Amino acid sequence: MAISVYQGDLPDGLDLGPVVAVDTETMGLRTMRDRLCVVQLSGGDGNAHLVQFQAGAGYVAPNLKRILEDRSILKLFHFARFDLAALKQYVGADTAPVYCTRTASRLVRTFTDRHGLKDLCRELIGVEISKQEQSSDWGAPSLTEAQQRYAASDVLYLHQLKTVLDAMLAREGRTALAQACFDFLPARAALDLAGWPEEDIFAH
Repeated sequence: MAISVYQGDLPDGLDLGPVVAVDTETMGLRTMRDRLCVVQLSGGDGNAHLVQFQAGAGYVAPNLKRILEDRSILKLFHFARFDLAALKQYVGADTAPVYCTRTASRLVRTFTDRHGLKDLCRELIGVEISKQEQSSDWGAPSLTEAQQRYAASDVLYLHQLKTVLDAMLAREGRTALAQACFDFLPARAALDLAGWPEEDIFAH
C-alpha cells in the first residue's frame, strides 16, 4: 500500500480509473460550520491519494473537481450523504454518479443494525480496520502517519465491499431500488445544505 499526500489538489494527469472510492475528513459533523480538511481517493489498486486543505488556503482544486464531476467515473462512498454535502459546500463539486456502501447495506442487510464501515469490512470481507483516529484533529498543518493510515483505510476497501453488496442486492432483487437511492443522494445532500437536514419532505 502506498499513501500519497498532496496539498490543495490532485496532481495533473492522475488517472484513478472508472470507479474511484472517495471519503472526506472534516473538523466536525456540521458541514456549514466544520470545514473540509482532507479528501481521500483510491482507484481500487491498494493505493490511497490524500488531498489536504490548509486553513485559509481556499478550495480551488480543479483536478479533484474534474474527477468528482466526471460522469464516466463512478464515485464510491460510505455514507455518501455527508461527503457529498461537504464536497459541494467547499470544493463546489456536483459529484455524480455515486454509489454508497452504507445505503446498499441498509437496503440488503436488514437482519442487522450494524452498517458502519468497520462493521462491513469485518463482516463482509474479513478485514479489521481501526477507527481510533476518527476524532483526531484533521485541521492540523501536517497529518500524522496514524491519520494517513486511517484516512487511507476509509477508501481502500470500498471496491471490495461494493462487489459483495452488489451480489447481495441482486440476490434480493433490490438492485434497481438501490440505484434509485444512489441517484437521489446528491439531492438529499443539497436538502441538507438548504436547511432540511432531518425533516422528511415526503411526510404528510
